[in-house]
Amino acid sequence: MQRLLIIFCLLTAQRLCAQTVTATGSWYGRADVEMAGMHNNYLTELVIKQTGNRVDGIFGYYFRDKYQSFFVHGRYNPKTREVIILNIPIIYFNSNSTVNSIDCNTNFVGVIISSRVKTTLKGAFYHDEKYKYLCPDVKVSYTLDKDEKPQPDIQQEVTNAAPRIWKPQADDYVVDAFKTDQTPPTTAAARPADTPLTVKTDTPTVVKTELPAKPLDTAIARQPIIKTEVAAITAAPISDPAKEDSRLITESFSKRKEIITKTLEVESDSIRLSFYDNGEIDGDSISVFVNNQVVLTHQELAAKALTLYLHLDSTRDVNEIGMFAENLGKYPPNTALMVITDGKNRYEVFMSSSLTENATIRIRRKKSP
Repeated sequence: MQRLLIIFCLLTAQRLCAQTVTATGSWYGRADVEMAGMHNNYLTELVIKQTGNRVDGIFGYYFRDKYQSFFVHGRYNPKTREVIILNIPIIYFNSNSTVNSIDCNTNFVGVIISSRVKTTLKGAFYHDEKYKYLCPDVKVSYTLDKDEKPQPDIQQEVTNAAPRIWKPQADDYVVDAFKTDQTPPTTAAARPADTPLTVKTDTPTVVKTELPAKPLDTAIARQPIIKTEVAAITAAPISDPAKEDSRLITESFSKRKEIITKTLEVESDSIRLSFYDNGEIDGDSISVFVNNQVVLTHQELAAKALTLYLHLDSTRDVNEIGMFAENLGKYPPNTALMVITDGKNRYEVFMSSSLTENATIRIRRKKSP
């Protein structure tokens, strides 16, 4: 009986070892320069589909205040679980500006390690030998996101072998906490309500400017219809409605009580924030603040994530992310699940805000040992 049991265990182990581990999936991670000292990290994502020994997909990374992504093609060895993708450009790690920066051409080599707890893809972006004194190797550790799947439209696009730039989705936002003069974007549904409607009558001496009220925004007072009599069509210039809307939201935000939901320590200088409606999808609408500066307005929470890539302000000991409730939805209060990833760790924070309180989390960057 013991011999039969041993033989059965051996056969089972061999079958498990023979199982093929696929490279298909959404991988996220953090890449670090292999040099002594403290440097900016690369928050990176890899969405790939495996077909036989070939992998196709999208490589994206966020560095400082810039997000870039590319269609990539490579090889996968099912026996060694090795993924190889050649000719990946990444910004030089010591660039002071991402506007006039230089790129380092690298080759990615990584190995998939699978366990019951998680599946990782560990490797490095190896420098080109011609630039070995300028571009160091960059280590990376990806984790498979089991809740995400490659998008069908991306899978169709990557069948074309020509490398092309791929832009982030329209509902993905990139924010630099160092900058305070950013104009917060709004959803497409919110823009018509924030744009003044100018109507000219048959008589050129009357100009009517109307700013419609936004149904979801019950917390912010809106300006009434304004009628102005003028001697000619040259009416006084209209103020920027987007800036005026942001000013009103900021004023309301500052008047509400701040509730510190959680304080987190992250290992990267950049993080990814994903907001979801925590309960039933009931029309909850929020604005997002970073260090008391509004960066997103009129964002409706849904089952699909609202994604924000944030470059932390290293001059601050603490960076604050605040959630401002524009309404309470159908079922008060305004609740959200915020998922934070620093490329290595994943945190889930439940946030709740009302028309009198703002939910805030504090982010600290861990100091190098």
